Amino acid sequence: MAEARVGIIGGSGLYAIDGLGEVREVAVDTPFGAPSDALMLGTLRGVPVAFLPRHARGHRISPSELNVRANIFALKKLGVEIVLSVSAVGSMREDIAPLDVVIPDQLVDRTKARPSTFFGQGVVVHVGFADPYCPVLSSVLYDAARASGARVHQGGTYICIEGPQFSTKAESRIYRQWGVDVIGMTNIPEAKLAREAEMCYATLAMVTDYDVWHDSHEAVTAEMIIVNLLKNVDTAKRTIAEALPRIPAERTCACPRALADAIVTDRAMIPEQVRHVLAPLLGKYLG
Repeated sequence: MAEARVGIIGGSGLYAIDGLGEVREVAVDTPFGAPSDALMLGTLRGVPVAFLPRHARGHRISPSELNVRANIFALKKLGVEIVLSVSAVGSMREDIAPLDVVIPDQLVDRTKARPSTFFGQGVVVHVGFADPYCPVLSSVLYDAARASGARVHQGGTYICIEGPQFSTKAESRIYRQWGVDVIGMTNIPEAKLAREAEMCYATLAMVTDYDVWHDSHEAVTAEMIIVNLLKNVDTAKRTIAEALPRIPAERTCACPRALADAIVTDRAMIPEQVRHVLAPLLGKYLG
C-alpha cells in the first residue's frame, strides 16, 4: 500500500515542512544506497506526503555528491507519483529578480559526473525527455505560487551546472546568450530519474541572486544566497501548502506511461537480478 502520493524535495534552506501532521520518520533502503536523509511521512492539507531534504538536515551534501538515484527510488518505493521540487537558483534575466519564483518548463544539462539513469546492466531504456517537467504539475505550482502572493514567472529554461563552484563571468555571459532563464545545480539528474520512475516532476525555482553577469549587482556569494534563501523559505512553504489540494486526483499527463514504449531490450533477455532490483520501476511491464 502506498505511504504517500506526493513527494516534496526540499532544497537549500528548506529542511522541514511546517504543518506536517501525523509525522513519522522512515529510513528507506534502495539498490543504489541510502537517500540523502530519513524521509518524513505525514499529512499536509489533508494530503499524504513524503518529505526529503535534498542536501540532508544541516546541509551536509553538495550537489555533486547527491545520491539522486537513491532519493528518487526511495520515493518510488513509498508509492510517490508526484514530486514537488524546491530549488535555489540564480537569475539570468534582468526581469527575474531575487526573491522571485520561476516555474521552469525546459532544462539544459551542463553536469559532468552524475549517474542519470536507473538502467543498464542488461536493460536498455530510452525515455522521452523533450518536455522535462510535467506540464500539469507545473501549472498547479504556478497557480499556487500566485495564490501565495509570490511574484512568479511561468515557464523558462533552467540550466543545471555541476558546481559546487559558481559560474565564471564568461560562462554566465555565454549561458545568457543561449537564452536560459535561471541557473542551478540540482534539477539534473532529478528530472531525468523522475521521468524514468514515471513520476510527475515540477520545480519551484526560488531566485536568490543574479549569478555573476549583472554589472550593477555584486557578485554572487554563499552569504548572499543564504540571506535570500531564508526569505524564500516562507514563500516555498506557502506555495506547497497551496499546491497540494490543487493536484488532480487522476494523472492525465504522459508521465505515468513514460516507460511504456521506452524499453528497448528484449523482455526475455533482461537478467533476473535486474528484474528483481528494478521491480518498482519495471514490474508492471515485465509481468
